[in-house]
Amino acid sequence: MTKHNTIQIDYTISENNYQLKSLLNIDVLIPKDDSVRLLSQIVEEMNLEELYQTYSRIRGNSVTPRQLLKIVLYANMNKIYSSRKIETSCKRDINFMYLLGGASAPDHSTIARFRSLHFAPVCESLMAQFTNFLGDKNEISKENLFIDGTKIESSANRYTFVWKKAINKNLNKMLDDISSFVLKCENDFGIKVIYKNKIKKYHLKKLLKKLKRLSVEKNIVFVHGKGRRKSLIQKAIEKLNKYINRLKKYTKDLYIMGQRNSYSKTDKDATFMRMKEDHMRNGQLKPAYNVQFGVDSEYIVWVSVGPQPTDTTTLIPFLKSIQKHTGFKYSKVIADSGYESEENYVFLEDNQQLSFLKTSDYEIKKTKKYKNDIGRKENMIYCEKDDYYICKNNKKLYASGTINRKSKTGYKSKITCYTCEDCSNCEYKKNCIKGNNSKIPLEERTKKLQVSKLFHKKRKENLERITTPEGRKLRMNRSIQAEGAFAQVKQNMQFKRFLSRGNQKVLSECILVALAHNINKLHSKLINNKSGLYLYELK
Repeated sequence: MTKHNTIQIDYTISENNYQLKSLLNIDVLIPKDDSVRLLSQIVEEMNLEELYQTYSRIRGNSVTPRQLLKIVLYANMNKIYSSRKIETSCKRDINFMYLLGGASAPDHSTIARFRSLHFAPVCESLMAQFTNFLGDKNEISKENLFIDGTKIESSANRYTFVWKKAINKNLNKMLDDISSFVLKCENDFGIKVIYKNKIKKYHLKKLLKKLKRLSVEKNIVFVHGKGRRKSLIQKAIEKLNKYINRLKKYTKDLYIMGQRNSYSKTDKDATFMRMKEDHMRNGQLKPAYNVQFGVDSEYIVWVSVGPQPTDTTTLIPFLKSIQKHTGFKYSKVIADSGYESEENYVFLEDNQQLSFLKTSDYEIKKTKKYKNDIGRKENMIYCEKDDYYICKNNKKLYASGTINRKSKTGYKSKITCYTCEDCSNCEYKKNCIKGNNSKIPLEERTKKLQVSKLFHKKRKENLERITTPEGRKLRMNRSIQAEGAFAQVKQNMQFKRFLSRGNQKVLSECILVALAHNINKLHSKLINNKSGLYLYELK
């Protein structure tokens, strides 16, 4: 009988047949100008006291929080975001072994816990510390701040949406049904719980208690199943329970939603937004976060994450946050047309910061259609002394009143209304007065304008700044630096979707990516002798 050789689970048995040669010193295998050495040096100089305080105790034989921070940052620098892939890299990649410094490789759950439980609470503090480090090394100007935003998809399921409009519609319909139901209960059982014709949740609970007490007094037996007839009281109690549960659900949904118009059931902080990556080509909304980057000298100096689908309301909280954490007060703020608003102009002026915001009509003003639109106030003659506009037909539009308008953020603006003195028999009326959906016939309508004088004053001042040589240079650098930072993160680093859920954890993911981008950028500048370059010159 022949004996068969079998492969053993212990793979070291066959090593006796050959001699294994390996270098014990990993350090000699890593080039002196490798980015892993720069990362290690920077993290060693950081104050991680707050990070260590998030641990109740640290075992002596385990990987330290400082080493874990190095590993996670280096993984992000190399487009590795999965905790399981980071664990594999720690066992196989020589650069990760160098960062471990002889310690055993951490498992994926340790890495995941570090990111969500320990790094997330202190991520803003560490980001501010790194930004101040760049400032101390004169790598950033601390003068020009380029701001831009993008939407990054959440890890939530795409079809778990809850819409505020649908909830309000169903809630109003249910309240009407409840009114009819309560009135029916008064007629059928003689129970009255409503006073002053107002129905609240405690009224329904009170009615439920009375119905249950009545069922006990009448010895009503509750039945279930096919072929059994339910009593009138049982039907009323079951229907009332459904109303109360639905009311609780709608109230909870509206509370979670807050000021937003939607949220996802699997990531309650995510809002449904229209994304650039539209794989179905139907304008499908996806659960996402609005990520804001503040860039200076090609470094991401600050990051914020919010539920706003537009960038207009993100500027003021972003500037307050960066000033609070880093202590930097940038004298010049450069952003695209999505950030233009009267509130932002006023805030920047009060905060002694110059705005270089591209106006929303900057490009469209160059078109022939815009210039020939006689209905626009920009194409009318304005007499500032007597405060009136002159239209194409040489008729005057006088100020007829003011409107106090309040935005979602609570900002109050003053709108001046102008009305034409006489629009009858005007040959330009069809091209001047817009709005084909109006119920009033065109012959009976009068040209009206609504103008915010403060907004147009600030816009004019801002437009003069962005058209100067300095303004053109800053706007060019915004395109290169701010949009370039998102290009690096989303294309080169392949960071297009979050792995975690919740606003704080998503912010920590963004900060990890931003720190990784900054170290890569610093390494690249040092290698190419471009350290200290703040702005690109106009050609």
